Amino acid sequence: MELKPRQLEILEAAGAILNEEGIGGLTTKNLAKRVGFTESALYRHYASKEEILAALLQYLHASMVERLPPIAAMTEVAPDERLRRLFGSQLEYLAEHPHFLVAIFSDGLLKYSPAIKAGMLQIMSLMRDAVLRIILDGQKNSVFVDHIAAEELTHILMGSFRLLMLQRRMEDFALNVRVVENQHIENLISLISKR
Repeated sequence: MELKPRQLEILEAAGAILNEEGIGGLTTKNLAKRVGFTESALYRHYASKEEILAALLQYLHASMVERLPPIAAMTEVAPDERLRRLFGSQLEYLAEHPHFLVAIFSDGLLKYSPAIKAGMLQIMSLMRDAVLRIILDGQKNSVFVDHIAAEELTHILMGSFRLLMLQRRMEDFALNVRVVENQHIENLISLISKR
C-alpha cells in the first residue's frame, strides 16, 4: 500500500487517537488538531472519518500480506513451527500497533460502512487462508489431526486467537503478550497435533 508521508502521518495520528480515546474520539476535528492541520486540509487527504478507518484497515491488510503468506508458504519449515511464526508475527505486530485492535473490536464498526466491512473481511480472509494452508499441509504430513476438517480447525484456531486479542483489548493492553503468545499458541498446537 503506497501512502504519501502526510497520509501516513494522518493514519498514525488516527491510530494514537483510537488508542487513547476509542472510536468515539476519532473525529476530524480531533485528528486535524493532532496533526496540526485545519479540517479542510485534512479533507484534501481523506474525505471522511470512514475513509480514514478504511485506510487504516487497508494498511493493516498490506502489512499482513507482506508477513503472513510468506510464513504459510515456508514448506521447508514444519507446519507447527509455521503456526508459531504466523500467530507470533500477528501478535507482535498488534502489540506494536494496538490501535488496530481498537478499530477491529469497536462496537458497530462493521455497520459503519461497506468499505470498512470489506476491509475487515479482507483481513479475515487473508488470515484464514494462511492458517488453512498450514493446517492442510500439517494434515497431509501427519503433523495435525485429520479427523476434523482443516476448515474447522482453522475456525477453532482463529476464534481462539480472536478471543485472545479481544481479551487484550478489554484489559487495555495490560496482557503480557510474550507470555500469552508462547503459552496460548503452544496450547493450540498441542490440541491439534497428532503427537
